[in-house]
Amino acid sequence: MADSRIKGRVRGLLSGPSHDDMPEETMPPVVHMPPVDLTPGMPDPDAQRKALQVLTLAQKTADEHIASAQQQADNIRGAARASAEQVAKDAQAHSEQARQEATKTVADARAAAEQIVKDAQGRAAGLDKEAQQRYDDVVGTLETKRDALQVRIDELEQFDRDYRTRLRTFMRGQLDALDQDPPPAAPAQRHAEPKAGVQRLPQE
Repeated sequence: MADSRIKGRVRGLLSGPSHDDMPEETMPPVVHMPPVDLTPGMPDPDAQRKALQVLTLAQKTADEHIASAQQQADNIRGAARASAEQVAKDAQAHSEQARQEATKTVADARAAAEQIVKDAQGRAAGLDKEAQQRYDDVVGTLETKRDALQVRIDELEQFDRDYRTRLRTFMRGQLDALDQDPPPAAPAQRHAEPKAGVQRLPQE
């Protein structure tokens, strides 16, 4: 009867506190110890007490090992969480740096394109101005030549009119002189004396 009570107490010590009396989140894992055969051959209370102390020490050692393992697991989880947060932070920083570099690249490309367009417009404006200047020079030269030719044409037309007037006057003078000439003389006399009214054609 006493052996049965001792066995029950040992089993209670080995099994630890009841699961119903502990919160679920702090409940330690159950360590199953091999059963100890407390036979009626060991009726000595000292031996039973020593056996109970050994079992209690074994339970305590097991609890310490479990706590140490739990602490190591917590440390590992904490280190893993910190490493994951650092990796995420580094990835975020790298992403931000890449975004800034991409933004700067786009801005530089846009500025370069605008500068190229501006330079092209400036060159186009310069070419237009140069072409206009050449056109004005050519047109001005042609106008100058045209004015000179027009003056020459006017001079030639005036010369033609003057020449025609002088020719007409000369022809009329010749006709008037023929009308006023005396009757023809002897051939010798005609050869000796030229007609007084005959004039030479004016020379320019």
